Amino acid sequence: MNIFRLAGDMTHLASVLVLLLKIHTIKSCAGVSLKTQELYALVFATRYLDIFFNFISFYNTIMKLIFLGSSFSIVWYIRRHRIVRRSYDKDQDTFRHLFLLLPCLLLALVINEKFTFKEVLWTFSLYLEAVAILPQLVLLQRTRNIDNLTGQYVFLLGAYRALYILNWIYRYFTEEHYVHWITWIAGTIQTLLYGDFFYYYFQSWKNNVRLELPA
Repeated sequence: MNIFRLAGDMTHLASVLVLLLKIHTIKSCAGVSLKTQELYALVFATRYLDIFFNFISFYNTIMKLIFLGSSFSIVWYIRRHRIVRRSYDKDQDTFRHLFLLLPCLLLALVINEKFTFKEVLWTFSLYLEAVAILPQLVLLQRTRNIDNLTGQYVFLLGAYRALYILNWIYRYFTEEHYVHWITWIAGTIQTLLYGDFFYYYFQSWKNNVRLELPA
C-alpha cells in the first residue's frame, strides 16, 4: 500500500458513490450506460472470485465486497427499479458490448501470466475493464447532455486509473522484481480512452460551462 494506490482506491470508491447518489436520490439514470455497468459487474465478478478462499486483509475484503455489491446494485436499479428504469435511454445506449467479451476472453486465454482457471479469469477482467467504459463514452457523445454527477462519475473513474499508473511507477522503483506487463498495458490503454473526455471536462471546468462531448 502507498499513497498513490490509496488515492486510487478512494477515487474509485468515490466514483461509485457519486453514481449511486445520483440514482438513489434523484431516482434517475439518465446519461448512464447500462452496458458499461453490466461489463463492470462482470469485471468484478471474475476478478474477485478469490474472495471466498484467499484472505489478504480486512481492507482488501471490504473493498471487494463494496465493488461487487455496488456494481450489481447499479445494474438492478437500471433494469428493475420501477422509477429509475424509466429514465434509462436504451435507444441511445446501443453499443454492442457483448462483442467485447469474446476478444477479451480469447486474449486472456493466449496472453496470461499463468494458464490456470483463476489467472485466466483475472486476466480477462483486466482486458475487459480496459474497454468497459466505451459504451458510456459513446452514450455521452450521442446525447451530448451530461449532467454534473454523470460527468463527475466518469472523471473519477478515469482519475482512479491514472492514479494506479502512478502507483505502478512508484512500486517499480521501490520494490524488487515488480514487473506486471499485462496489468500495465491494459491499465494504460484504459487511461488513454479517457483522454478526450478529460480534455473537454477540464475545458468546461475552466470556462464554467456545461460539459459537452463532440458528436
